[in-house]
Amino acid sequence: MLKRLLAATFLAAALGGVAFAADAKPSDPQIAHIAYTAGNIDVEAAQQALKKSKNADVVEFAKTMERDHKAVNDQALALVKKLKVTPEDNAISKSLTDGAKKERAKLASLDGAAFDKAYIANEVAYHKAVNSALADTLIPSAQNAELKALLETGLTLFQQHQAHAEHLASTID
Repeated sequence: MLKRLLAATFLAAALGGVAFAADAKPSDPQIAHIAYTAGNIDVEAAQQALKKSKNADVVEFAKTMERDHKAVNDQALALVKKLKVTPEDNAISKSLTDGAKKERAKLASLDGAAFDKAYIANEVAYHKAVNSALADTLIPSAQNAELKALLETGLTLFQQHQAHAEHLASTID
């Protein structure tokens, strides 16, 4: 399970609307930094939802995201240490951080059902973008076989997260 969760973090490279150019191929150290950054971003988004939401389903979803991504980051750190890789900051991870700050500010201005709806809509969009980035850029760019395998496993996990978020979005009024 933790390996699947680790892969989920690597998938998060598309958070915040970052688009990958067809020829943009991040290196393994850049992928590692993207992964850790994206994991932190999703933990922060979940923590915001836990503070603001009163909807039991949204709270449970946020708890799952917080738990999964904290575990992912622990595993990501263990993997980079094992592989002796130094994560490398890059334009994607910087853009992720900037986009997340803007999204958190937008969500901070909302309350009640409006917050819940916007948070879950963002999670749906996030997972769609992540799945696309994983399949189109991150997996093909990964050079390390262990990293590539984790990314492939993560696609399955993030598809499940997307389905959960989509279902939740359909139930929020």
